[in-house]
Amino acid sequence: MAGAAAEERRLATVVESWLGRPVLVIGDAMLDEWRFAESDRLCREAPAPVLTLRRRISAAGGAANTAVNVAALGGRAVLVAPVGADVAGDELHDCLDRAGVWDRTVAQPGRHTPVKRRMLAGNQILLREDSGDPDDALDTDGVQRLLTALECATEELRAAAGGETPTLVVCDYGLGALPAPVRAWLVAARDRYATIALDAHDLADWRGLAPTVVTPSFAEATRLLARAASRTDSHLHLDHPAADPTDGPSELSVGTAPGAAGSPAVSAPAGMPGAGVRGAGVPGAGAPGAGVPGAGVPGAAPPPAGAPLGPPTGGTGEPTPGEDRVAMTGDGLSVTGTGVTVSALAGEGVDRAVLAEARLAELRAHTGADVVAVTLDTEGAVVGGADGAARRSHSTPVPASHAVGAGDAYLAAMTLALAAAAPLPTAAQLAQLAATITVSDTGTCVCRREDLLHALGARGDDAGHPVLVAPDELAAIVETQRGAGRAVVFTNGCFDVLHPGHVRYLEQARALGDLLVVAVNSDGSVRRLKGPDRPVNPVEDRVALLAALACVDHVVIFEEDSPAGLIEVVRPDVYVKGGDYPPEMVPEAPLVRRLGGQVRTLGYVPDRSTSAIIDRIRAHGHPAAPVEPEQVDARRHAAVPVEPEQVDARRHAAVPVEPEQVDARGSRASTPGRPA
Repeated sequence: MAGAAAEERRLATVVESWLGRPVLVIGDAMLDEWRFAESDRLCREAPAPVLTLRRRISAAGGAANTAVNVAALGGRAVLVAPVGADVAGDELHDCLDRAGVWDRTVAQPGRHTPVKRRMLAGNQILLREDSGDPDDALDTDGVQRLLTALECATEELRAAAGGETPTLVVCDYGLGALPAPVRAWLVAARDRYATIALDAHDLADWRGLAPTVVTPSFAEATRLLARAASRTDSHLHLDHPAADPTDGPSELSVGTAPGAAGSPAVSAPAGMPGAGVRGAGVPGAGAPGAGVPGAGVPGAAPPPAGAPLGPPTGGTGEPTPGEDRVAMTGDGLSVTGTGVTVSALAGEGVDRAVLAEARLAELRAHTGADVVAVTLDTEGAVVGGADGAARRSHSTPVPASHAVGAGDAYLAAMTLALAAAAPLPTAAQLAQLAATITVSDTGTCVCRREDLLHALGARGDDAGHPVLVAPDELAAIVETQRGAGRAVVFTNGCFDVLHPGHVRYLEQARALGDLLVVAVNSDGSVRRLKGPDRPVNPVEDRVALLAALACVDHVVIFEEDSPAGLIEVVRPDVYVKGGDYPPEMVPEAPLVRRLGGQVRTLGYVPDRSTSAIIDRIRAHGHPAAPVEPEQVDARRHAAVPVEPEQVDARRHAAVPVEPEQVDARGSRASTPGRPA
């Protein structure tokens, strides 16, 4: 685990390196208001709880919370945004001041500051009231003052940083802070910023910006690809379409693929598997019923030109029914602009992460971004860069009230890491960790630099745990690792004769998370599963070899024939098995999914298996016909004259023997024709 400790120190070095880095945040700023109440009875007028307000807190939201997270993580944050000249605007100014954000917001008389008011009882959100109208557009004077503030803030940051080119973060949530003239100014001024991060509900408006990184939710990525499939032009759109909704799809239809006969498509209720809820566990989740990214379905008719996508939805910045949806065929990878459809053959086997990975290149092409990070709420995120490799990060599901603003923490950490020239895998890892450690309590998420460094330190300290652990030790180790934001991968097997196929499999499994736990069948368990002549190697030897692999974090031995008991203890984020069959055929799949984990199967390496190796060894130890004073050389498959000595197949050295045949395992002698 020394390597893991070194990795944690390297990550901490990146966090230290972005201290004081200048970051300008522009976009839709809002106020988050949390009202905590108690309820012990229902009212007489309706079956509704009677609430007694006990506590009220306010926090920066939207672009303002992104700026707060940048400052809390150690960056020098400046916020430019229109804010209403009202009480909510005053509270937002106070939040920014307390967080150390340079407040360069522009007061807009007659325009209300967007507010999201949440009422809770027992930490359960009962309702949310939104105010702020996106149709209340900035007037000409307001737009000009916003552009002036943007120009001044850019130069102010550059001067404060000693001439260093600032970083830009754009937060466009469709609430009117970024009208066409502002977007055009940012596109024209692209060269004035070194790194540009974009978080936008409508990515089609921003392709000309050529951002460094975009962080769409699954729903936002879905909608972009659906529109791309129905458009013939690729130019920047500086005006929101008149009928464009403010957010992504809100329902998912499950049934036959487009054009397929048989069963009809059925609309799934909000919250079904595959529907992304923004903030429900990690960053950027979409909305109940997020769609699926993909490309146009062959043969599917495009929507009529100019057909409306649905009415404007108001100032919530949330998805609503009736919006343009996306569809995919039975392979789970194709979309049109007519509806979200999952093949009945795919069913629950559809993996949003797999779909996002398959469309990363298209998303990069349509956004013009160097890096695309598709956030998957409780499933973490999928990140891809110019090298074409997809990188997966994982998260821990939490109550929705704990995850509001986790996407802002993700965006802030990703931006700072890339601005500090960190490699993409490092930036993705730090962004996910920042989002994960903020969701421990109810409220708007803010990740502080000290918390991030402490989490890294906690993870590094855990390096003292041995690789080989007992089952009763494993639960505490896994709990500590998961608390630090690490995704746990679990696999099991006999691993009787370790070979390159095993190594490749374990390396692939480790890449699916942050911690790999390998459970190994005991000798008795192997005999029951494989037969009386197995295992070839005792369990002590098998675990010693596994523990020596760099990709393996912990090894545990289990006596049972099934790993179900250990799965209950570990509660893996990802359970991995080898094979070419679908995950649904894995016996442990129902248990893993009930515990909130995913099941992945990894294909075998061709011509690499324990059984094949053992068969070859046995064949070499049993000549086809008796020979005179000659013995088959186990290395060369050829007869060579020898004295009454036998070549030991393991040591390739001559050892005295009786007329018996040396067992190819070298552990005991056996006579010809007797099973080894």
